[in-house]
Parts: sequence; C-alpha cells; structure tokens
Amino acid sequence: MSLLITGTNLTIENLVKVARHHEKVELHPEAIQRINACRDMLEQKIAAREIMYGVNTGIGEFSEVVLDDDQVKDFQKYLVYNHAAGMGEAMPEEWVRGAMLSRINVHAHGNSGSRLEITQTLVDMLNKGVTPYVCEKGSVGACGDLAPMSQIALLMLGEGHAYYKGEFLDGKVALERAGIPVPGLFARDGLATINGSNVLTAMSAIMLYDTNRWLKQAEIACAMTLEALKANFGPYNHKIHEVRGFKGAMRSAAAIRKVAAGGDLMEKRLKVKVQDAYSMRSTPQVIGAAHDAVEWAKSQVEIELNGVGDNPIFFPEDNIQLSGANFQGSPVSLPMDMVGAAVTMVSVLSERRMNRLNNPALSVGLPPFLTKGAGMFSGMMLSQYTAGMQIVEQRILCMPASIQSIPAAADQEDFVSMGMNTALKNFQILDNAFGILGIELMCAAQALDLREKYETPYGYGTGTSIARKVIRRHVEYLDIDRPLYPDHNKMKDLVKSCEMLLEVEKGIGKL
Repeated sequence: MSLLITGTNLTIENLVKVARHHEKVELHPEAIQRINACRDMLEQKIAAREIMYGVNTGIGEFSEVVLDDDQVKDFQKYLVYNHAAGMGEAMPEEWVRGAMLSRINVHAHGNSGSRLEITQTLVDMLNKGVTPYVCEKGSVGACGDLAPMSQIALLMLGEGHAYYKGEFLDGKVALERAGIPVPGLFARDGLATINGSNVLTAMSAIMLYDTNRWLKQAEIACAMTLEALKANFGPYNHKIHEVRGFKGAMRSAAAIRKVAAGGDLMEKRLKVKVQDAYSMRSTPQVIGAAHDAVEWAKSQVEIELNGVGDNPIFFPEDNIQLSGANFQGSPVSLPMDMVGAAVTMVSVLSERRMNRLNNPALSVGLPPFLTKGAGMFSGMMLSQYTAGMQIVEQRILCMPASIQSIPAAADQEDFVSMGMNTALKNFQILDNAFGILGIELMCAAQALDLREKYETPYGYGTGTSIARKVIRRHVEYLDIDRPLYPDHNKMKDLVKSCEMLLEVEKGIGKL
C-alpha cells in the first residue's frame, strides 16, 4: 500500500516508513491538479514577461539582474551546478530519501510552480530505489538546503551520481537502469527543487523518531537501576506528577512504574530509605522535560513537513506570486537545538545512576565497581570512564547552532539558521547517547545478578526481568575481568536496534 501524498498529511512516522523502510508513495490526484494549475499560471506570467525572482531574474545578490528569453531555461541548469557545492562524506540513504519525500510534499500544495514531471521524478526515484549521492556538509539552512538539494536536482538533468541496487553510478545510468526518464530543467524547475529546508527537516524528523524510542529505553534503564539500588518508588506515584501538571513527567513516571510493576520494591514488600538521591527520584521530571521538548520539536517539524517552504510562492487562485523567506530553517533549528540538549541531559542522569551502582558508598551493599574480586579485578570501573568521555563530547556539541549565523552572498543572505549543523550534531549526540545508556543497562544487569547470587533474592518487575534477559543474550555476566570494549559496542548496538524495547513492550504493553 502506498502513502498518498496530499501536502498536508505527512507525519514523522510516515517519513520514517518511506525513508528507512522504503514504503511506496503516490501523489494524490488533487495534488496533481494543483501542481498543473500552478504551472499553467507560471507559464502565462513568463509569456507576459512578468518579472519573477529566480524565474527570469538571478538569485541572491543577483536578484536585480533580469534574464532574457534565451537565458531563462539555461539559468536553471547553471543554478543547480553552482549550488551543488557541498563537501564531505555521503549522507545516509534515509536522510536523502526523507528530504526527497519532504520536497514532494511541498510541491503537492501547488504553490511552487515547477512542472509535474519534476515532482513525479522524485516520486519515481523513491519508489524505484534511486538515491542521489549527497554530501553531508554545505548547507547553511536558509534559502533552503541549497547545496545538498542541488545534488538531488542534478539527477533531473541526468547528471550527478546516485546509488541503485547497491551500486554507485552516474546519475544518468542510475535513472536508465530504474526506467526513469530524465525530465530536464525548464524555467523555475531547478529553484523549485532546491529552495527549502527539506534535508535538515527530514534529518530532524528521523532523529526525533529515534530519540523517542531512546527515551523509552532510558526509562527501562532507570527502572532496572532503581530495583538494583533498592529504591523507594514513592516518588513515582502518579499523584505527585499530576499535581504539578507536566505531561512529560506524568508519562515518564507511568512508564517506569509499568516496567517495575510486579516487583517487590514497586509493591512495597521491602524496607527502603525514606528518601533517595536526586538521580534516583527525579528521573520523571528530567526525562519528562525531554519528552516535552521532543513534543514541541515534533510539532514544529511536522508543520514544516506539511507547509510550503519555497521562494517565490505562487498563488494561482489570486494570480499572484510573492517572494519571501519560507526557506528559513530557524523554526526547526531552534527546537532541535533544544532536543540535542535534552538528550544530553538525560544521558548525564543515566551516568549519575550508573555511578551509584559502581560506588560502594552509594550502592546499598553492592560490591565496589560491581565485582566480587575487587583489588584483583576492577569490574565496571572503566565503563564509567567511557560514559563520561562521551558525555563531555555531547556537552561540547550542545552549543546551539541556531545562534551561529555567518552572513553569505555579499550580505544579501545576512542571517541564516545553520540548521544543518544542528541536524548533524544531533545525530552525534544521539549516537553517544546509545552508548551511554547501553553502559547503564549493562551495569544494572550486573547489579541485579549480584543481588540474586549473593543476597536474599527479591522479585524484580516484569519489565525489568524481560530487559535483563535480553541483555544477557548479548553480554555475559562479568565474573572475572575481561576486555569490555566488545560488551560496550554490543550494548550500544542493542540500544540502537530497540530489540530490548520491543521485547519489553511485547511483554508489558506500550510505554
């Protein structure tokens, strides 16, 4: 079944299905009508020699230069050539596919003025698995993601490069093998393909999807550590969070209660401290704040996914075209800077709980560094080092990109969002977060095993027990010291795969 593209129905979940899982897409018949109607109006205006930015004028600082009839068509080709100026490694396939889907949804509004053939070529490339080669770096997140989007637009000329069925090919060869005609670029087509913040928005959508699943796993890790530390679960009572009113905190506390449900601690069958340290009792407030930040960012990203990010914008019903700045990436960059900080904040909290598991002064009877051979063995001591190093890197990356504008184009473009920097650094932050949380989960499983082996056993929550079993499929109990880098990498991969999350939710329901 294909996802029907209307211009207004694209969610983050839809985008991930297409970008990551290759779900097919199809333009809604009404979207096709709108695209054609807008193009008809544009061609009438071209025939009437109406001056239109980026159609029969130059762009940026050259916007006052009017092009003659012979230049109008060739201008689109040279526009794309000039802007295909990125550098660096190739973007992952899902980022590029997400950007193409985002651009299709912009065109579906019928306000961009490009020919239907351009939009349909993007649709065909998604459906047939042609993914343009796009460099990671070069966009400043204003006037759209011009550099990366231009590498996509090169294929409209049968140029550039692309991946098809696992091969890296010349763009023309990739299209030919997929049976996709080269549409060429006529008046307006080039700028209509590149002039939106579609790459940074698609990347942000994917990052938000993965962050939500990571936060759920952070709640599983919290429940496991709390049970290993014989915590007081009173601070997770729903009444505490309802009386304050933050939705994220209520959600987080409910998830942690759900994971720990059925265990002796959650059911108050064990004696506990009157009050635990902040890292043990304020997790709902902290992860909850991250949930709330993600929700705001999601609302902004989905507005952008379903809006008209372009310039100029054509209004066929009024027979007018207006030039503005709907390409500006700041509405996405600003909330996504906050999401990067939120992920780092939750990672810091994870490390602080893991510290309590390792520190014999804080671990409620657990052996130092979670090893029975302390002195001869160092247990999980160095695992904390690895987590701490990654947190420092996250903190460095948390400097907001949205305040870092460097003017471009002879100061015609004198404030830019730098939203691509936000998107790129957020993936680095999240990559570290997978590793940090994996280390807490590994330590928590070790602590639970130690309690079971050397103390009077007590019952753990159903969700905790499931998570522990999944961890033990990948990493063995640490009886005597061994090199831990394979375990760290396995745990990082486990968190990234969401295998544990899926098993836990299968057993106790959605978190």
